[in-house]
Amino acid sequence: MLMKIFLSRSGLKGLRAIKRLVHLAVLSCGILLSPAFRAPSSQLTNIQTVFLILMENKGWDQIHGNADCPYINNTLLPMASRAERYFTPNDLQPSEPNYIWLEAGTNFGILDDELPAINHITSTNHLVTQLEKAGISWKTYQESYNPNDDPRTDDRPYVARHNPFVFFDDVANDQARLASHVRPYSELAADLQRNAVARYNFITPNLTNDMHSLASGSGSKEKQGDDWLARELPAILSSAAYRNKGALFITWDEDSNGPIGLILLSPLAKGRGYSNNIDYTHSSLLRTLQEIFGVGPLLGDAANATDLSDLFLNDGLKLSALQDAKTGVTHLTLTGLVAGRKNVIQTSSNLFVWLPLKTNIATTNALSFIDTADSGRRPRFYRALEFR
Repeated sequence: MLMKIFLSRSGLKGLRAIKRLVHLAVLSCGILLSPAFRAPSSQLTNIQTVFLILMENKGWDQIHGNADCPYINNTLLPMASRAERYFTPNDLQPSEPNYIWLEAGTNFGILDDELPAINHITSTNHLVTQLEKAGISWKTYQESYNPNDDPRTDDRPYVARHNPFVFFDDVANDQARLASHVRPYSELAADLQRNAVARYNFITPNLTNDMHSLASGSGSKEKQGDDWLARELPAILSSAAYRNKGALFITWDEDSNGPIGLILLSPLAKGRGYSNNIDYTHSSLLRTLQEIFGVGPLLGDAANATDLSDLFLNDGLKLSALQDAKTGVTHLTLTGLVAGRKNVIQTSSNLFVWLPLKTNIATTNALSFIDTADSGRRPRFYRALEFR
């Protein structure tokens, strides 16, 4: 059992314990009640390793329910969290400025797919430079990239416009840095097996595997990408890096007809097909990455964005109490619940012996109740357990 105990000045105590995937919140209700207690929530900062796979040029309506995408729809979505309203920022097109936006929260005025020789960026205000300054490792795996070639030029089916890092002069003009961090996708399998992947891993399939271009003899770009994910994802999902608090994001760069998809797979995600209708953009993903790694300041439009924390499990239950001054009855409210999960509310006078007050299957994220068994004896503690 892993246990952490928190104590506030008011005598309010909180306990978070994990055993068989059980979450707990504890509240001490003495004469002087603190109105609420929240165990420190670190649902994003608990993530240790991030994989980001960027697909191409498809709206969510072209993926969700598409018979050419059976792996996405029948295997990934039932176990993932997903965003139904994830958009290209400001309907930004074409591809290149969206890749750059995911790295810096802005496109720096770039509105085309020119090579880095033309669209190079002098700013050092971008994510991977923040990561390096904080001592956090990163790497991009680019499919069909030959490490003997210059990654700032196209060698199809590898294209530079799908590799945002080579547009930033501080990366592109430092040959040692470039060689260390920009690597061919073929190296990922060995890195996963050796548990030697970086904490941030940006993965770009080649032009036919990312749903951008039709391969010879193929009748569906969507099927090409789905087949690639079906071949490649099992190695990531079975890796130690993913299983030990990893997170895998899959999204698309842009589409002009509405939302694009964002899929999250993680042991720390709500998963089980969870979806929401919160408006997000690439700025939301960038902000989430900055919060996961604890780097700042927030880059560009990330400062204005809603992060993706709703797709993750709530890492702390919030238990609040109000004692009626006339009757002495204690009214309690528990929030941070996940619908469908079992909750047991218990009480104790000594934090050792716990007696059940209420068993509940959550239908919403909050529960209110009255302790009708409260005899007025103090101290009195309350504990809520959530079973996963």
